[in-house]
Amino acid sequence: MQKNIKNVSETEQELEIILSGEEFGAEYSQELEEAKKNVQIKGFRKGHAPEGLIKKLAGPAIEASVAEKLASKHFGPIVDEEKIKPASRAELIDFTFEPDKLTIRLSYEIHPSFELKDYTAYTFSKARYTITDEDVQREINLILKGHGSLVSVDEAALESDTVIGDVVRINDDGEAEEGMKTENHHFNLEYLPDDNPFRKELTGKKAGETVEVELENDKEGQKTSRFRVSISEIKRLELPELTDDLVKEITGQRFESVADFMADVKIQLEQHFEMKSEEELLESISAKMTEENPVPAPKSLTASFAKMLVENAKRQFGGKFPAGFDESSFAKSIAPNAEKHAQWLLITQKIAELENLAVSDDDIRIYAEKEASKNTSMNAEELLNTYMSGEFRDYITDTIFKEKIYDILKSKVTINEEERSIPHHQI
Repeated sequence: MQKNIKNVSETEQELEIILSGEEFGAEYSQELEEAKKNVQIKGFRKGHAPEGLIKKLAGPAIEASVAEKLASKHFGPIVDEEKIKPASRAELIDFTFEPDKLTIRLSYEIHPSFELKDYTAYTFSKARYTITDEDVQREINLILKGHGSLVSVDEAALESDTVIGDVVRINDDGEAEEGMKTENHHFNLEYLPDDNPFRKELTGKKAGETVEVELENDKEGQKTSRFRVSISEIKRLELPELTDDLVKEITGQRFESVADFMADVKIQLEQHFEMKSEEELLESISAKMTEENPVPAPKSLTASFAKMLVENAKRQFGGKFPAGFDESSFAKSIAPNAEKHAQWLLITQKIAELENLAVSDDDIRIYAEKEASKNTSMNAEELLNTYMSGEFRDYITDTIFKEKIYDILKSKVTINEEERSIPHHQI
């Protein structure tokens, strides 16, 4: 067997495999025998047609089958022998049969060869979020919202209030349009966008007042729509007093006192923002590394990440995009992000190669024990058995592998902590 490898680009190769008659003859004979048994030719009993006629009628199909099988048989060993790192399945480009020679040409993508730039001089900032008593109370108020009640107030509407009123569409002369009235419409101002015209006009108004609102039409050439709102009531959410009894109800008896509940809320906030801080740091590191190492990403790898991002977006919509959603345009818009993901994967693989990283059974055991320590209801041995199972092992191995890479990166760069207040809209 002869083999010739041609680099088409940094991420593409072609492989030519040349086999002698002795090397492909047995496979060809087997395929020919199968064709003799199964090909039905008019005028001959099944299995009794002349070999020459079989070759004439089924020859191209036989040759294609032989080429595909031998390509599959030899590709793997050649990859191992030549230390090729395929990024996609090999595709059969073409093949040529001669009396004593079979030439097969394959195309496939590879992981590019590159040198990683020295990153030990990089400096990053890591947020150290401080949790104040006001932050804890704000979080508790959000929890209490589910137990609050709307009450009427004789005050100007706040941005968090609900405004109730009759809405009528009006023409240019300020007259109501027939059949365009909605009674007792509820405007929950808190959930309207900041630039929403109804939110702007209704905030600060009281029951008994009337306001006019103009809405610009999204379609070019369409005139502005005008509405008149006659406010009948302002409702405000009244939160219940936080008592020990309410704490028991809210937490399902997990906590019995307000003090214990507030302490737990603070711990939860601290843990949440510690994770957020860590995620932000890792995002900064990966962004810097991909910027400094613009690795050419194989198309198949980028396509795989693009598909993942599309599926993630679908899940946010409940499993499928809404009617009229332009999925094609969305896929194009996320292409640069998908490429970044592919580049980052290649960079982490390079780091793992340079650092000789691997995940052992002991690593999985330590990880199981660490996870079990976070929750007293978990048993470390049972968790380990789950992680070692065929269903979870690859996922857990990948998780530990990434942690090792991040630990190496964090140990070799400079990280400065920066004290920050927590962003209220993300609580």
